[in-house]
Amino acid sequence: MSPWALSVLAVWASASLATVSSPPPKPTPSAKPAHLLVVTVTKGFRHQSIPDLERMVASLATESGAFDVDYARTDDELAARTTPAALARYDGVVFASTTGDIPLADRDGFLSWIEAGHGLVGIHAASDTFHGFPPYLDMLGGEFEHHGPQVKVHVLVADRAHPATRTLGESFDVFDEIYQFKRFDPARVHLLLSMDKHPESGAPGSFPVSWTREPGRGRVFYTSLGHREDVIAAPWYRQHVLGGILWALGRN
Repeated sequence: MSPWALSVLAVWASASLATVSSPPPKPTPSAKPAHLLVVTVTKGFRHQSIPDLERMVASLATESGAFDVDYARTDDELAARTTPAALARYDGVVFASTTGDIPLADRDGFLSWIEAGHGLVGIHAASDTFHGFPPYLDMLGGEFEHHGPQVKVHVLVADRAHPATRTLGESFDVFDEIYQFKRFDPARVHLLLSMDKHPESGAPGSFPVSWTREPGRGRVFYTSLGHREDVIAAPWYRQHVLGGILWALGRN
C-alpha cells in the first residue's frame, strides 16, 4: 500500500474513532417556564367566549412549554393574586376580555409592577377595562370607544418580523367584532396590525387592530381581535396570541 493510501487510512481511522468515542453534545437546558396569571373577571359586558380564551391560553402553555397558567376568575381570587407578594410569583398577566373596574388589589402598584419588568397581555375587551383610570389606558395604549356589527375586514400586517405577526403574511381577512378606539396615539405604540378602511363606513384611513408598548422595563401586547369563538380557535389567531405572550414575557 502506498504511503499516501496509508496516510488517508490513518486519518479515516482517527476520525472514526473520535466519532465513536466522543459523546453526543448535551442539549442546552431550556429556561424554566414563566408563570402567567390569566384574569377573566368582568364588571361590565361578559363575553361568552371567555371560556374559549381560557382554554386557548392553557393549551398554548402546554404546547409551548414556555409558561404555565394560573387564573383569577372571581373578585376574591383577583384581589388575592394581585397583592405585591402574590404578583412576585408571576412574570406576566393576561387580561382576557376583562371589562369595567375589576378589583385589583392595588391598581397603581400593578402598573408599577408592569413597568418594573413584567408583561401585560390584553385580549379584545381588555381595552374596555378601567375607563375611569387613565394610567391603565395609557399603559395599554388605547381605550375602547365603540364597535359596529360583526363584519369581515381586511387586516394589514405592519410588522412582519414580530413574534405575534410573523406567521400572518402581508395581510389577511377576518370576520369578527371590530373595535374602534380613543386615547390612541400611534406615536406611543409599535403598530402590529391595522386596517386602511373604516370597518363600518369603508372610509379610507388608518385604524389600529393590534400593537405593543414598552413602558419602563415592561412589555405590553394588545390585540383587539378575539370576540368570536371561531376566531379564537383558528390556528393563525392562536399563533398571534402565543407570539404576543412570549414577547411580553421576554421569551421570544
